[in-house]
Amino acid sequence: MPVPLAPYPTPPVPFTPPAAHGAQSQLVCSGCRNLLVYPVGATSVCCAVCNAVTGVPPPGTEMAQLVCGGCHTLLMYIRGATSVQCSCCHTVNLAMEANQVAHVNCGNCRMLLMYQYGARSVKCAVCNFVTSIGAAASTIEQKFNT
Repeated sequence: MPVPLAPYPTPPVPFTPPAAHGAQSQLVCSGCRNLLVYPVGATSVCCAVCNAVTGVPPPGTEMAQLVCGGCHTLLMYIRGATSVQCSCCHTVNLAMEANQVAHVNCGNCRMLLMYQYGARSVKCAVCNFVTSIGAAASTIEQKFNT
């Protein structure tokens, strides 16, 4: 199910295994994106809808999520990955930690944009305006310092 594009990084989703014996956990199918429920201790899960086999992350694995830039599907991945390929549209998405990205408002339509630290400019996907990061950063600093 497509999810609207978030204008900011989503918080990490920690994987916490259930403590009770015979308990179940859940993950997202790598094929059809349905939620799968499986017994704790399983190493992989076969989806009853699309028959895709999804590997289960080891206990204690910290998960993160991002929205696919191609089809806007919410993707979950193991924290620390540098890229994530969408199983729906096959777009390869860059996976950046929250400390690797910054935000700026578009210089034309004021839409909140996210960009990688070190970028000199960012192009708005809504109005195609290119906002210079240096000028935008000094404008933001002036707003906070006044």
